Amino acid sequence: MDTDDLSENAYQAVLIEAELLHHDLTLQFGVLAGRCKTEDDYLDASKSRIISWLGESKTDILMNRIFFDDTPAKIDFVKCCERILKNIDEVSQIPLEKRKWRDW
Repeated sequence: MDTDDLSENAYQAVLIEAELLHHDLTLQFGVLAGRCKTEDDYLDASKSRIISWLGESKTDILMNRIFFDDTPAKIDFVKCCERILKNIDEVSQIPLEKRKWRDW
């Protein structure tokens, strides 16, 4: 799927929240969308990726794999990931038919 296939709810919850921290983080989630078939699959994959990152967040290697330039502070990265996890949980509780879909 493409990020354009996401509901407005999911797009805001993950991509816009990531963009608020750093564009490189947004790119990571955008690429992930290409590996998913449905929005719920994307939300689950995003959640798994974040949980994995948070487990590795004590190493500089992780930050160098995610950010290409102008790396943010780790504390800001962790806080952003935690917000995205919370957002994903909120979106996941909304039935698909009640999510806001963009008219492209």
